[in-house]
Amino acid sequence: MFTRRHLIASTAAAIAAPAVLRAQSATLPAMTDFAGAPAPAPQRQAAAAQPEPVIDLPPTVQDGYQIPPQYQAVVVPTRGLAANQIHIVPQEYHLYFTLPGNRAIRYGVAVGQEGLGWSGSATIKRKVEWPSWTPTPDMIERDPEHYEQYADGMPGGPENPLGARALYFYQGDRDTAIRVHGTTSPASIGKSASNGCFRMYNSHVIDLYNRVPIGARAFAY
Repeated sequence: MFTRRHLIASTAAAIAAPAVLRAQSATLPAMTDFAGAPAPAPQRQAAAAQPEPVIDLPPTVQDGYQIPPQYQAVVVPTRGLAANQIHIVPQEYHLYFTLPGNRAIRYGVAVGQEGLGWSGSATIKRKVEWPSWTPTPDMIERDPEHYEQYADGMPGGPENPLGARALYFYQGDRDTAIRVHGTTSPASIGKSASNGCFRMYNSHVIDLYNRVPIGARAFAY
């Protein structure tokens, strides 16, 4: 079991959070939550001596919807996390994609409703643009009025609830049915609103989709 703790220091816009989030699975590294503290002086000096490359980020407005500051895409410092990984902290409604040089892009997400949250580790083995969608039997059973009409599937497109892109979580060769995907409901970001998957603004999930390689590791805490 991993015993080290990884610190992700948020920007000044971050919301204060609990001190420690412990991993729920032996396969997950333990991870401290946002500290809101500046980087140590040696890191600041190194950054001043050798400026880090500028990263283009998604806009702060999504189809006329003003994204709240705490869920806008921002670059934050990290410590001890490998590059090209997804780290999701559901308690704070944030997803991180780690970059080289102890940095990550932080995005806002919606997470599973009470009792439907997912935690663990997985591998991204599939990526799809404008994915089709079929509700699971459990979803149909829970809410047949809403989901039964889509039992045979819904083609991808602007009205599809999976939005513009989807990244599929696998454990070995098994599709977990968990995805990171877009949404037709931007106001749901920052809430416990999904059936277990992780929703993002469409512009954010397109940005993430373009960065994440097949085979990337994903962790939800």
